Order: sequence, then C-alpha cells, then structure tokens
Amino acid sequence: MAKWLKLAAVAAVVLAGGVLALVLRPPDLLHVGANYGAKMVCSNVFIAGRDAQAVLADDVQAPGHPILKLLKVRVDRERKLVRADLLGFVGNGLAVYRPGTGCAVVPDGDVGKAAQYTFSPFKIWAPSATVPWPTGSLPLTMPAVQSLLDQDALAGPGLRGVAVVHHGWLVAQRYGDGFNVATPLLGWSMTKTVTAALVGIQIADGKLAPQQSGFWPDAADPRAAITLAQLMAMSSGLQFNEGYGDVSDVTRMLYLEPDMAAYSTARPLAQAPGSAWNYSSGTTLLLSRIWQRAAAAGGKQAPTSAAVLALPHERLFEPLGMSSAVMEADARGNMVGSSYMYATTQDWARFGQFLLQDGVWQGKRLLPEGFVAGMQLVAPASGGQYGQGQVWRWGPSGTTPEGQDPDPPFKLPADTYWLEGHDGQTITVVPSKDLVVVRLGLTPDRLHYQPQALVAAVIKALE
Repeated sequence: MAKWLKLAAVAAVVLAGGVLALVLRPPDLLHVGANYGAKMVCSNVFIAGRDAQAVLADDVQAPGHPILKLLKVRVDRERKLVRADLLGFVGNGLAVYRPGTGCAVVPDGDVGKAAQYTFSPFKIWAPSATVPWPTGSLPLTMPAVQSLLDQDALAGPGLRGVAVVHHGWLVAQRYGDGFNVATPLLGWSMTKTVTAALVGIQIADGKLAPQQSGFWPDAADPRAAITLAQLMAMSSGLQFNEGYGDVSDVTRMLYLEPDMAAYSTARPLAQAPGSAWNYSSGTTLLLSRIWQRAAAAGGKQAPTSAAVLALPHERLFEPLGMSSAVMEADARGNMVGSSYMYATTQDWARFGQFLLQDGVWQGKRLLPEGFVAGMQLVAPASGGQYGQGQVWRWGPSGTTPEGQDPDPPFKLPADTYWLEGHDGQTITVVPSKDLVVVRLGLTPDRLHYQPQALVAAVIKALE
C-alpha cells in the first residue's frame, strides 16, 4: 500500500507540475486559441453590442477548432478588457478595447501600452431610416430581387446580412436572426481592399507611388527592391504561410505578436520580387505600415499617432457616410488592414459602390483617376485569380479544384471582381451591370457555399 501511495504522490506531483507548466507557459496553439477567443468576444461586445456568451458559442466555438469548446471568457466592461482561458486557467487570452481603434490582442500583457493607441472618432452623420440609400438607409425595394434574397439556398447558410445595390440604389436587403441593419459585421479579408484604398489616398496626396521601393532601411537588403505595386499584387516574394487551424505565420501574427507589422517586415524572401504570387495577410500589414508612415511623413506626428489613426475615418469613412466603420489597430498601433474591420452591411455596400464609381463619391474624387481600374488588372503571377490591388478576379471556389476558375459555370460578366473574407464574406462588383452585391455571414469553407449563384440570379432578375 505504501508503494502505491508513493506512486500516487509522484503522479500527483507530475500532474501538478504539468498543469503549472500549462498555466505559466502554454503551448503556442493554446495561446493562439485563447487570444482568438478574447479578440472575437471583445470586438463583438464593444463594437457590435452583442452578447459575450453568444459570440463565444456561435462565432468562436461552433465553427472553430474542437479545443475551443473548452474556452471560457470573462468581460470587464469597466476596464474594457476580455480575458479568455481554456478550462478557465490555460492560455492567458487577453484583449482590450480602445475608442476609435477597436480591440487589440495583448499577447505580452502590456494593456497600458496597447490602450494608448486610440483617437476620438469624428462625428459622422447617422443615416436616416426615412431617407433613401446611400445618404440614408431606406431601400427602394425591388420585389423580384428581394424574393431571391429570401431564398435560403441562394443567401447561404449562416447568413447575417445581404444587400443588393443597382444603379446606385439599395434595392434589396435581408438579415439573419439576431442581426439587423445596424449590426456592424466583421469583413475579415475584405479589409484588405479597404487598405488598398488607403494606399490610394496616399498616392493621390503624392506621398506614395506604385513603383516606389526602399521600404526596408538597408539598401543592400534584397527586400528593399520590393515595390509598392508588388505588395499590392501579393507578389512580393516574401515568405508567409497563410494556413489556418494551426500555428502558422498568419495565426502567429494575429494572435501572438503585439507588433504585427514588425513581424511581417521580418519575413525573409522566398522568391525574387514579382516572380511568384502568395496570398498573405502579412503583406497587407506591410501596406498598412507603409501608408501610416507615408501619412506621417513631413509632419510632427508619429505613424501611430491619433491623427494618423484617424485618417481612415477622416479621408474615407466620413466622406462615404460609413458611420459604423471601425478599422482595428494592434497592440502597437498598426492598423490590422488585413483582417479587422467592422461595418454594417449597408456600409460595406457603400464601400463597394465607391469602388464601382472609380473612387468618386457624390462628385468628389477620393482616389486617383484610374486607380480602381488598376486594382482590377490581373496580377501576372497569380494565374488569373487575383488583381493588382488587393481584390480577387475569381469568386469563392466551393468544390472547384485549386487553381481552377470557379466562375464560368455561373456565366458572370467578364468584368466581375470580388472582395472576399474568411467564413463567407463577399462583396461582388459588376461594373457592366452597375451592380454591387454584399453577402456577410458565418459560413465556413467546408460548407462549399458559392455566392456566384446569388449574383447570377440577381443579374437575371434585373435584365
């Protein structure tokens, strides 16, 4: 008996030591999961006004890695903090909300430093429910189009918001259970195209140029030859693993690094600049850093100052009337222009319409003439699937084999291009039909939903 008691005591010590090690130094995968949960709950509570436990269950646990079922979250509304841990004690997930710049993961625990990157958002007019879109939020409903949106098979599983804009008018919209016209929704990688527009604004100001290079301080560094145009076309040659579901470059950048732009800047070259296409959120973080530095150049403000952080609101969201839009910054003040922008369905539609109008809004040109047309040109190294300005030339793949264009079966116009984000976020722009279709939801890739069928049906109904 004494022998078994000794063995039990040793086992207990080993187990306690293992638990302590998990608490003090959790594996990266657990830390990624905890920070992901904290960030998603933080943004949806403090930006979208949703219930924390509903966000945890619906947005984090249901579609995510099985280990996230063990996640527990605690919201401190007074300090604007969200903590998340697996089993309540493993992972050390932490996120903080800041006015103007939304929520940031705080992987180093320095909340005070992360909290300083903020600004007071400009007062943007709230669109009136009694005034037609785009200056208000009232749709001019077309029954034939509305009936298509009401078909679940076309709208897709996990729908949260869908809107159709034709000839500059909102002609149909629909919202999922628990969501409405006022709910800001995460665009995920559709944010990349907003970053492209912010780069365009700096080009219009004469502070950037497409063939500009030298974004690394050492001229002898081969990465210093990478041009702005190559970054915009996802053809920089930089090494970056965009795989999700494990600890990769993208998950490490988003959930383990307080300075995401610094992490991206440190990626080595894998191919010669311009020779290969590699879809990379790290590339867009570099673009965010570049436009922020360009905006601060020649002034007394730092790239992460309140004045620079306010630029998306001042130069883009306010003119377009995107009153709900929030682009979030990381824990060191870099705009997470790859992944983190929230806006209502109608405000995402305003941005799509802005692109359709070649960067002009209500008669005022905000982007250089021809800039949006250049965004749509196929990136030479992409095999036809991607544009030269953070847009897609192909829609979601569904079950189409990798490397093959999934759009031909739907017979969409040749000039169709896409903004696409994780879990089923899309904006479809069809210039020849004067059409924008926004579709937002929680629709994992494994469901193989393709919004092309909805877009094709809408085009037919409008003929």
